[in-house]
Amino acid sequence: MPANAPIGVFDSGIGGLSILRALRAELPGEDFVYLADSGHAPYGERGDAYVTARSRAIVDALRARHGIKALVVACNTATAAAIHLLRPAHPDLPIVGVEPAVKPAVAATRSGHVGVIATRGTAGSAKFQALLAGLRGGVRVTVQPCDGLAYAIERSVLQPAADPGGEVAALCRRYLGALDAPFGNGPGAIDTLVLGCTHYIFAEPVLRAVAGAEVRMIETGAPVARQVRRLLSPGGLQPRADGGRTTLLTTDDPALLGAAAAGWLGLPAGSARAALF
Repeated sequence: MPANAPIGVFDSGIGGLSILRALRAELPGEDFVYLADSGHAPYGERGDAYVTARSRAIVDALRARHGIKALVVACNTATAAAIHLLRPAHPDLPIVGVEPAVKPAVAATRSGHVGVIATRGTAGSAKFQALLAGLRGGVRVTVQPCDGLAYAIERSVLQPAADPGGEVAALCRRYLGALDAPFGNGPGAIDTLVLGCTHYIFAEPVLRAVAGAEVRMIETGAPVARQVRRLLSPGGLQPRADGGRTTLLTTDDPALLGAAAAGWLGLPAGSARAALF
């Protein structure tokens, strides 16, 4: 694949823009094609077969229509359900997935208690359970599935997501409360919170208001971007002094993705377009 081909990135919706932002910062000369599959969201509350079928269709379309040279599965649920099938189906395509950053959280905690919020699809996946089973002893990890939170964040982009009376805020309070532990640096308190869905970074102000300023919040954008650089170096990168281009596609209302991309990436609000995948 030519070095000047774009890098494909997809998520069930807008949450993967947090990964795209890190990729653009790490690889400013690269072209990107981002697909938000919002018309088929939320992945986290659907079965593996559905998520795998959508993932296969998206990768096939990104290859056929955009000639991508690498793929980032910027969705925890799709990574857990499908990446082990996508790699052998596309052996010539570098593929990077995301997973909840539990290992860095375990390394960072001082209280010995880590909280994880994730979609039900991620929390219940065999891949995530294997990740938990491989952790070193001595650290307590409490996992809370957050039904509806990713979808609420998706729909709140055109409204103030930090509105204390809004659905996002209510769900954040509900699910952090369900962790059933104090937050902070005291013995047994949760001092490190893993944002186990790429959507959740959009709710960070609300999450921090509930958990407090002392709690570390860990997400995965920068490590994913560094891994993409490693896989493509040296011959697969295409540096440009004037920066690369970003194409935004969505299976839902382009205004939603455009508004999110304007706020998070500084792209023109009208830059997203609808696509059939």
